[in-house]
Amino acid sequence: MAGILIRMRLLLTKRALSSSGWQGFGYVVGVLIGTVFAIVTATLIGFALLDGDVASGTTIAATIFGIWTLGWLCGPVLIGSSDETIQPEHLRLLPISSRQLAGGLLAAAFAGPAPVVNLIAFGGLVALAAQVSWAATLVAVVGVVLQLVFVVLLSRVVLAWVGAAMRSRRGKDIGVLLAGLLGLAYYPMSLLMSHVSALRDVPPWAATTLRSIPSGWAPVAVEAAAQGNWLLALLPLLGLAVVSLGLWQAWSVLLARRLAAPMNSVASGAGSGLLGRVRQRGPVGAVLIKELRTWSRDSRRRAALLPVLVVGILMPVFPAFQGSGTGGVPFAGVTSVSFAALAGANLFGYDGTAVWQTLVTPGAVRADVRGRLLALLIVLGLPTLLLALILPGAVGRWDLYPWVLALYAAALGVGVGAAVLVSALAPYPIPPRTGNPFSGSGNPGCAKVLLQFTVLFGQLFAVLPVVIVLLIGHFTELTAIEWLAVPVGIGTGIAAAIVCVRIAEKRLTTGGPELLDAVRPR
Repeated sequence: MAGILIRMRLLLTKRALSSSGWQGFGYVVGVLIGTVFAIVTATLIGFALLDGDVASGTTIAATIFGIWTLGWLCGPVLIGSSDETIQPEHLRLLPISSRQLAGGLLAAAFAGPAPVVNLIAFGGLVALAAQVSWAATLVAVVGVVLQLVFVVLLSRVVLAWVGAAMRSRRGKDIGVLLAGLLGLAYYPMSLLMSHVSALRDVPPWAATTLRSIPSGWAPVAVEAAAQGNWLLALLPLLGLAVVSLGLWQAWSVLLARRLAAPMNSVASGAGSGLLGRVRQRGPVGAVLIKELRTWSRDSRRRAALLPVLVVGILMPVFPAFQGSGTGGVPFAGVTSVSFAALAGANLFGYDGTAVWQTLVTPGAVRADVRGRLLALLIVLGLPTLLLALILPGAVGRWDLYPWVLALYAAALGVGVGAAVLVSALAPYPIPPRTGNPFSGSGNPGCAKVLLQFTVLFGQLFAVLPVVIVLLIGHFTELTAIEWLAVPVGIGTGIAAAIVCVRIAEKRLTTGGPELLDAVRPR
């Protein structure tokens, strides 16, 4: 069973690496970038042992291991790249138990490039231990293998748990909370990465914490082996093995529940609620209502939107908790709408081959594109507008209102317009609705990140006129000029949205067959 799944995974990986177009390019770039980061990580750990200070080197290794573990947790949530090249639903009719399926899928998970990249990164611990003794090197080899198994299983279990929670309306609220909390893992990871150069001076309590959590057990075992304490060297390795066994058991239970559930992540209750009482006026109104209902019910869209929205809100707020002042708090509405727009950069990918209905219906392209744009304006605009209106006054920065409102209007218009445009120009396929809304088809994680960076850079470039007006008003100390930036921002947002909509309409009209082929699940 495991051998068959491994061969399937290798074949699908080979196909992804050799495929043409945006998907294949993104996959190759992702592997190269990951390899570079892995080599840098291994180098940092390997050179952490200076002047024979094993304790300091252990702290550095434990910290970097913690960063990579957080990356396995928050990365798939933030960019929706949980790799399910082999989907469990395709194997539900086989006469095997959930434990056998979990074991086979785990074995197949190690056949892809991601585990190899992580093995290179964790291999720095072996280089560190080789400078101490052969015994420490042997412990390091075992610790690296166990650490890799641990992070892969931890990622699978957490994402399966969150995905199961977001499948039903009853679990919607807890799914929102869990996805947001996983998105927040970005902040401790970025904080650790910003202090990598000063890891030798971390406080004792921080070093103790980093060593105590499972991600630090392998380095602790190497340190104990270097000191000749074999009991302390074996206990962390045994602990990693026990924790990994428990995670494997939990994953098998979640797989059993997932295979027993219907393959549908859209909540029930069609036609109910406020949207069910809204009259649909014209084709654009019909598309608008359809998109609003889909955004509220499809767990895949919620999984894409909620984490980036939380990150966008807390990015300017988080430094305030570190004592850096509240200067960035008023702009939480601007950053939140900028990041939230990233979730809409693959609208046609969510529909998949159902796009053909729009392509073959005369005059439907115009209504479809504009209805999607209006739905994004509502979904992204309502929560973020409240932040833009409330936060500057809440922190007593009334003078920043023209800055916040002008930048917000431009970021909203440019963001939703760019999302619709990128959805038409560079869509990528996603799998049918399954128990894991964070899964990707062919691991589109890097392709999705590149698209998101495209949207972000487009927003930064388009708001330059607004920034220029604001700076002129700031340096001339004329408040009227600063307020003039508000209509400039509104005009910029409207103009950008109109231009993007027209280009997207032309793309769908002239390149419909190519778009349909691009969103077809492989």
